[in-house]
Amino acid sequence: MAAITLTVDGALLTARQGQTLLEVAREHGVDIPTLCHLDGLEPLGGCRLCLVEVQGASRPVPACLTGAREGLVVTTASATLAEYRRMIVELLLAERTHTCAVCVQNNNCELQSMAARLGVDHVRFDYLHQRLGMDASRERFAQDHNRCILCLRCVRVCDAVEGAHTWDVCGRGVNSRIVADLDRPWGESTSCTDCGKCVQLCPTGALFKKGATVGEMVKERAFLLRILERRRRVAQGWRP
Repeated sequence: MAAITLTVDGALLTARQGQTLLEVAREHGVDIPTLCHLDGLEPLGGCRLCLVEVQGASRPVPACLTGAREGLVVTTASATLAEYRRMIVELLLAERTHTCAVCVQNNNCELQSMAARLGVDHVRFDYLHQRLGMDASRERFAQDHNRCILCLRCVRVCDAVEGAHTWDVCGRGVNSRIVADLDRPWGESTSCTDCGKCVQLCPTGALFKKGATVGEMVKERAFLLRILERRRRVAQGWRP
């Protein structure tokens, strides 16, 4: 397969046909921030934190959805991109109720870490103060809509990896919510397998294991790649 050469932040890098700009950057140690993307899941481009500047393009493009091409000149860090990313995180914080001090995922939250990384120490926008509920009807797990950032990791892993398609999105805009089985209580879901994949991949405390107290919820996301690799090997005839 012929190699592709492109310039990223002034450095000449090589890539393979079919790779995205995000994959190329990470392969060469260039860290582009993202919240909705996770290795092993189909790219979504929802959070827009991975926006990069491409020479000749009229506006920034999402690195997770933009394919690498010969001769591209890409900028992953600039004053404009830094401002965009801070604004996105501030809007996420303003849209729902993210009170870290009482969250089960305090100090283990990707949104919290991203805010610290980008220097977000205050929010310039009005908080919506939405009164969203919590669904604790499932025996082992619970869902807190107040902490959801609509990254759709839960929807994608449930559909593409577990094959249950329990989760989906209801509503539009600020009224969007993640719902189970056409908007019934999670505990009444007949499709959910209780596998817990959605809980482990959730970047915030929106999905959590019952019994966890403040700061106790530590999620292990690398298991997804192990599952997918094992499935690939089995499909190729490997037997344990």
